[in-house]
Amino acid sequence: MSLFFVAKAGVFALGFWIWLLVLAVRGDPATGVHLIAATGAICTTLVGVVLGARMALQRNAAVRHAEVKRLLVDISWNAFAAAGNADQPAKVVPFPSPPPEGERVTNRGPGERVSTLDRGDRNRGERRR
Repeated sequence: MSLFFVAKAGVFALGFWIWLLVLAVRGDPATGVHLIAATGAICTTLVGVVLGARMALQRNAAVRHAEVKRLLVDISWNAFAAAGNADQPAKVVPFPSPPPEGERVTNRGPGERVSTLDRGDRNRGERRR
């Protein structure tokens, strides 16, 4: 949501409110034109308010998202720095990822499970015996 749409709704609302004010100041009896001006003024004002609220919520969500990303970077950097400064080497558990294309892991021990990524398309849907 951008400020353009909120401002555009505000301009339309202002136009309808001015039109309604001019019709009311004239003192003519209420007609369909008065009803159209009043309906347009109320609807465009509500649209402007809703769009403005949505823009504010999106801005707050973007700020929170940036803060979470910054926090994750800080956490990962601190974990990396702590592992590099440790007195004793620690066992690092790598994040599981599928092997690159064309490279299959074939040296499994008996009874080890095979993931669907390692099976390939030909074994999908078949039960392992």
